Amino acid sequence: MGYDPSVVDSRVRAWALARHEPGWSAVAAIAHPDDVAAHVALADPSFPLAGVAYCQTGTSTQWWHVQVRAGLAARRAPLDAVTGALGDYVELAEIHVDPRHQGARLGERLLVELMRGRPEARVLLSTPEVAAEANRAWRLYRRLGFTDVLRDFHFAGDSRPFAVLGAKLPLPGPGRADSLDDAAGTATARPSGKGDQNDR
Repeated sequence: MGYDPSVVDSRVRAWALARHEPGWSAVAAIAHPDDVAAHVALADPSFPLAGVAYCQTGTSTQWWHVQVRAGLAARRAPLDAVTGALGDYVELAEIHVDPRHQGARLGERLLVELMRGRPEARVLLSTPEVAAEANRAWRLYRRLGFTDVLRDFHFAGDSRPFAVLGAKLPLPGPGRADSLDDAAGTATARPSGKGDQNDR
């Protein structure tokens, strides 16, 4: 994930606390051989996690929202632009795919599934800046219609420059939820409730 060592502990705590945020939802992909059914792999912790993503409804009291709003204000963004960007959105808080499973559009399938049926008008995310946007994450976001909200922004406690990107919902993509199951040797799980989720 490339976190600065000084913020690792705080990020672990943030992941644990995020489950209690409004509108929290998550998806995970489990790697398994072709001869193991998806539902069997999902129930067996011996099959490794191939990818994970989670999101939450954006609210004005969340740290991420406060940081991004301050960043937009510092760039003298018009008030209507700030309100438009930070009103009625879901934050894609984290999305990660194990390097061994990258290149098969698993990240796209996770993201599209996670956003399926969301009530918000748009999705926002932050991602590290990369020269010429030349990595898989950037290609994924651009392919799904994400546009710039804020560039070269530094979150408190992290020395890396970030971009904040946004896209209208629903996202284009695979469409069928079951397209995730048994695709590229992975199965996905979506926790059924808030606060008592199985993290696998």
